[in-house]
Amino acid sequence: MSSKLHFTIFTKTTELPSNWDEVAHDNAFLQTPYLSVLEQSAPTNMECFFIGIFEGEELIGVSLAQYLNVDKLISFGERLHCMKTRVRNFAFRQFASHVLIIGNNMITGQNGYAFSKSINFNDISILLRAMADEIIQYFKKKCIRIHLVSFKDFYEECATELKQHQFKSLFGFTVQPNMIFLLRSEWKSMADYVESLSKKYRDQYKRSHKKYEGIECLELTWEQIQQNESRLYELYYHVALNASFNTFFLAPNHFSTFKKQCGDRFKLFGYYFEGKLVGFHTLLLNGKTLETYFLGYDASLQKEKMLYLNMLYNMTEFGITHQFERIIYGRTAMEIKSSIGASPIPMHGFMYHTQPLINRCVPQLFKNLEPPVAWEQRHPFKEV
Repeated sequence: MSSKLHFTIFTKTTELPSNWDEVAHDNAFLQTPYLSVLEQSAPTNMECFFIGIFEGEELIGVSLAQYLNVDKLISFGERLHCMKTRVRNFAFRQFASHVLIIGNNMITGQNGYAFSKSINFNDISILLRAMADEIIQYFKKKCIRIHLVSFKDFYEECATELKQHQFKSLFGFTVQPNMIFLLRSEWKSMADYVESLSKKYRDQYKRSHKKYEGIECLELTWEQIQQNESRLYELYYHVALNASFNTFFLAPNHFSTFKKQCGDRFKLFGYYFEGKLVGFHTLLLNGKTLETYFLGYDASLQKEKMLYLNMLYNMTEFGITHQFERIIYGRTAMEIKSSIGASPIPMHGFMYHTQPLINRCVPQLFKNLEPPVAWEQRHPFKEV
């Protein structure tokens, strides 16, 4: 690594260099408004670290790390109750209860670092490993032993490069892909999008919208989010609790904090039926990319009103009408996301256990505890 490169770890956004956002200008998830959201309303079992990378005295890179205390979780998720799930949960509590993540565990995508100038991958790999080592020592002084260290998420090209350098000894893994929708430049309205669908998927769109009758979708202001905070959290928590696996739950004030810090770049849309809030979805405007964020819905109406599918269509409409280039839908629910046009993009990660004996078993443990998800990719558009 270049002798001029070094890093400083910060725990407060008020400590960050004044040009931090200039360096992070291509990624809203590394800029100070979002980092302030993490600082003020991170999950109760999470601690965040903001890392400045310097070349001499000049800030040229920014990064994010998160510590997770799994012992504080009441539940990992309650959708699956098979033996393998129980074994996985037991293993996490016994052998990986203190987890360090270089990157952002709350979202999908390559959001772990950004540079204002070109840096070779050997230097990047050295820096990321060194960051992890320093934070491990930070917790060691507090008598907390980090068990598992994970570096996430990387697109395939970056993962391949990192593997050639300081990541070559680490276990590399892939999980569910990131569902990304590349929007066509000729789409100027939702009608253009619907016209490009094959008959089967135009029928799906029409059927879902018929089911959707009676639902009113409204963008909520910060004051309205505050007023509805408990209901929003109730709707979010239901969805999160019924996920197959969770390592955190959002803080109850997360959405109002997000809106306050990010303003118009953060959008929260509420879904009302007969005057009652029955669902919501959120978006973050990230340059030419539209990032979908957390959502929630009333389970008693989800199937009847096809709420989730209609939320996906509404996100798509927002992206098209505001001329975004792509929408990041994240992982999970791959089949239904592909039915509206999103495609699976593999995401790669690396990990190691700080206990050498357990570290040798990580590949087999991961294989058994994170089996591939069977799903069928849909192709909703007419053949050109």
